[in-house]
Amino acid sequence: MFGAKAKDQDFFRAFSDHAKLGVEAAKKLVELFSDLGKAEEIAEAIRVLEGQGDTVTHETVKRLHETWITPLDRHDIYEMITSLDDVLDMIEAVSERVQIFGVKERRPHAKELAEVLLKSCEALAKATALLPTVSKSAKEVLEISVEINRLENEADGHYRKALGELFSSPTQGDPATHVLDVMKWRDIFDYLENATDACEDVANVIEGIVLEYA
Repeated sequence: MFGAKAKDQDFFRAFSDHAKLGVEAAKKLVELFSDLGKAEEIAEAIRVLEGQGDTVTHETVKRLHETWITPLDRHDIYEMITSLDDVLDMIEAVSERVQIFGVKERRPHAKELAEVLLKSCEALAKATALLPTVSKSAKEVLEISVEINRLENEADGHYRKALGELFSSPTQGDPATHVLDVMKWRDIFDYLENATDACEDVANVIEGIVLEYA
């Protein structure tokens, strides 16, 4: 039974802790696209959160090697914690690019994508909190997974519109500068979309766990 031993709880606690870090980082990303002038400060805050996530991941993998009997299949535990880490990595990649590129012009679709990403991270936090009792909460967990899949589709829509507007925007000023700005934003939008894809990857791992253990 899940949660029967303290060592079992350690793994579930790690999932939940990592998911919460993702929520905090996604909140920072929404704040970033609301105020690009705070890019350096926010990017550093996200960098700290990503470092904390790395620590949780490394400790979990270490614990996995040291534990003889685990509450879930070893592969499931590894996939779960590394997939959660991928989400944080993608969020950090977005904030780093905004900072490094020195982006000044706000684009509405960037904030919209960040807001969808935040909802996805919040959903992941809810799902991971329910995993210790998945035999009783399987229906709810699966519903959350479906919602994360829906949010990924919503993000795809914002992404397509963002690229459409980006590549159809009229050239203003120096053409070379315009092309460079397009390249910068294309990279940022790509990583925002990748982050929502990473959330869906976690949801897929969660669905597999539910189907196997519920």
